[in-house]
Amino acid sequence: MLDTEFGNWIGRTEQCHGAFSSEAARKLSATVGGTAAKTGAPIPYLAHWCAFTPDTPMAGLAKDGHPSLGGFLPPIQLPRRMWAGGALEFSAPLHVGAEISRHSTIAAVAQKDGAAGPMVFVTVTHELREGDTLAIRETQDIVYLDIPAEFSPPRTKPTPTTPALIKAVEVNEALLFRFSALTFNAHRIHYDLPYAQNVEKYPGLVVHGPLQAMLLMQAATKFAKRAPRKFSFRSVHPMFHFDDIHLFGTETADGMTLCTGLVDGHQGMQAEITWEDTS
Repeated sequence: MLDTEFGNWIGRTEQCHGAFSSEAARKLSATVGGTAAKTGAPIPYLAHWCAFTPDTPMAGLAKDGHPSLGGFLPPIQLPRRMWAGGALEFSAPLHVGAEISRHSTIAAVAQKDGAAGPMVFVTVTHELREGDTLAIRETQDIVYLDIPAEFSPPRTKPTPTTPALIKAVEVNEALLFRFSALTFNAHRIHYDLPYAQNVEKYPGLVVHGPLQAMLLMQAATKFAKRAPRKFSFRSVHPMFHFDDIHLFGTETADGMTLCTGLVDGHQGMQAEITWEDTS
């Protein structure tokens, strides 16, 4: 049963303003590839995640590097926090250098019992606008759970055997540090190996979910030479800095199913993309 205190967070809102600058465009391009967008040009898909970086003072950070809970997000007393997945719908482009507004709402808080123990899922919706134009509707799913005594991997899902798209990506400590810096994400599982191993019991540094999603989006749009209308993603297995990560894509009637993972191994993140209707 959901704690009444957490239930009272449903419906809370937050309004933020940000921008994706030409400097951020250069740094993102240097990190994940692609051509750096110039001022006034459309920003890369999902690059808005770099436009709203947290400004919490050091004294306001929790042990794991995240901002302490109890402001916009509810103060859930489970120590491990993960961005489990999300969904986006694209209506109009955002542009480099333009002011972007983001209206966020806590849409749901749900408590569940899983194989790893109690879990709390927080669903946050966002509407992003440039001026009066709605550009993106987004849903983010955040999960909170206990830290296990030792790492126990989830049940594996095999990667596709005959994908239309397969691409190797080089993942290492430098890439994870740069992406953390781009998003001003101080979560220590992405850059502090002793913390990741000794405290959160992971075997290595964890590859960011948003980074995997961004790499999948970039590879799919380049492969198909089409613009996305919808994109959704879900983490099913953590990926680590030592993994030989590949991107996989299989064409569907109106888009692609995608995943990160290991060749002849398990998936890390699953995703689906639907192309913009150009008929």
